[in-house]
Amino acid sequence: MKSYFPIVLLLVIQLQFTSAQNSVQRIDPPNWWIGMKHHTIQLLVYGNKVADLTPKIDYPNVHLQQVSQLQNPNYLFLTIDIAETAKAGTVKLEFYNDNKLAESHDFPLLQRTKGRANIEGFNSSDAIYLITPDRFVNGNDKNDSVEGLKEKVNRELKGGRHGGDIAGIQQSLDYIKDLGFTAIWLNPLLENDMEEYSYHGYSTTDFYKVDPRFGSNEEYQKMAAEASSKGLKLIMDMIVNHCGLNHWWMEDLPSEDWINQWETYTQTNHRKTVLQDPHVAAIDKKVFADGWFVPTMPDLNQRNPFMATYLIQNGIWWVEYLGLSGIRMDTYPYPDMDYMAEWVDAVMTEYPNFNIVGEEWYETPAIVSYWQKGKENPNGYESNLKSVMDFPLQVAMSNGLKDDESFKTGLIQIYETLAHDFLYPAPNDLVIFPDNHDMSRIFTQLNENFDLFKQAMAFTLTTRGVPQLYYGTEILMTNPGTDDHGIIRSDFPGGWKGDKTNVFKEKGLTNQQKAAKQYITQLLQWRKTATAVHNGKLMHFIPQDGIYVYFRYNDQQKIMVVMNKNKTATSLELKRFEEMLEGESEGKDVLTSKVYSLKSLSRELGRKIEVPANAALILEID
Repeated sequence: MKSYFPIVLLLVIQLQFTSAQNSVQRIDPPNWWIGMKHHTIQLLVYGNKVADLTPKIDYPNVHLQQVSQLQNPNYLFLTIDIAETAKAGTVKLEFYNDNKLAESHDFPLLQRTKGRANIEGFNSSDAIYLITPDRFVNGNDKNDSVEGLKEKVNRELKGGRHGGDIAGIQQSLDYIKDLGFTAIWLNPLLENDMEEYSYHGYSTTDFYKVDPRFGSNEEYQKMAAEASSKGLKLIMDMIVNHCGLNHWWMEDLPSEDWINQWETYTQTNHRKTVLQDPHVAAIDKKVFADGWFVPTMPDLNQRNPFMATYLIQNGIWWVEYLGLSGIRMDTYPYPDMDYMAEWVDAVMTEYPNFNIVGEEWYETPAIVSYWQKGKENPNGYESNLKSVMDFPLQVAMSNGLKDDESFKTGLIQIYETLAHDFLYPAPNDLVIFPDNHDMSRIFTQLNENFDLFKQAMAFTLTTRGVPQLYYGTEILMTNPGTDDHGIIRSDFPGGWKGDKTNVFKEKGLTNQQKAAKQYITQLLQWRKTATAVHNGKLMHFIPQDGIYVYFRYNDQQKIMVVMNKNKTATSLELKRFEEMLEGESEGKDVLTSKVYSLKSLSRELGRKIEVPANAALILEID
């Protein structure tokens, strides 16, 4: 794809001929707060020939420190310092032309919501419910299609917009809470004004505006507050690697280096190891970091200092505006790697108890661990990222459950992956998951084997890390015979008027779906108080004869988990686990309350328990 900048210059010239009047069209961010650690902020001012204007501020303890111009005369960047003594109110941004006031704009300076600075991030005591908003619940069918936005609702099109929205999520908060989840991660809700395939939200066209087909900024804020009141933390999906091709600035870029441009269209090579490879060629590394993700997603240039500040402020703005407990950063290794460390540091400086999880979709712990805070990397790179998505464990769990048992396959794959935890500075901070919005549903991955599905749930909710389940996992949603994202992200049954199956009313569900929902709910509700699972140590034993045993334990609690892939009930000899069971007399099944004796049956028989076939046994040890 050829450079946009010659076209941009032509558009600028046309604008100058068609409009003789200066006009500020937008100011980003739209407001700020007093009492922030980030008290020196950058305002992006956009409008026809605004560079010809002289900005001024007359507000107590708020000072205009610097005015910066780039190549495009339609932009100004104002550096403003908000002193600690500044009061909340409306700052007047005045723009003069030849010493005459041309226009004035209000910039709200708000009082912070109490507790924002110390907001608690998600952690391993939480269980996260992941939602693709367009496909969850349509709470307001009046915003399904919005005049002026390119793509209209079409529920018959698997890749189209189906109408799920913020109102639907808000109406479902009690359902999510009653399942036992303590946090919600939402795929992006910001404006995606693209011609097609815009429902997923990853082609942002305005970083400060909720897509009207989902609702409004105010509705998002109201939903976040209600979720918090119900004890549900909120995690926002963010993207700083790219924007949508129809982003408002793409027709009139501030400067040629605002995005990464090439003589001809160049797509990223997706070779993530180039960032760690000691033998890497410079061109391969550049193509990875600066190449576009897809033709409709321009690659943002975080090395441009104004772009860098814009994206940092945007992240902080949304945390403050919504009271977020976390951010999931999409395509984490793709932007400039040094910048990402700065971005995370800036957010975490403002919110020390916050949490950010980065998406590094790679199946090798050596690569994923590179990005976690505290990792001593050979090339000296230091990350500030507390959490990373644990893709290696997802693959190991899926393959380990469905593959036949052998020396290298089956449950040993889970064991060996966890054995690589020495690579992570803090393995308990990793986000673990059976599936997500970008891969086949776990029930499909496991060939719709319900017994294996339950073992996957038991493992996910008892091993180390922060568990995340995708919406619909609780009722065995599938994508048989296809890996099309539009099918993977199918509509949640009961989320639309007239749905024959309604999860909320448990109408039309099969007995197996009801059993899955009950199983997950029991596990999640128990997990809320299972401190050994929240922060305990993990000890596991090499799988043998189709059985994998591990323990989670701290000073208050000890949990024994037995995963049995055998098709028949199995008598498990306990002598091998003596270092964890010595002196223990019984274990109580957390799901059935059945008590298992851990005492010796006799001198000849020793200590044994009967493990159900094709099942995971979770015992609280007394």
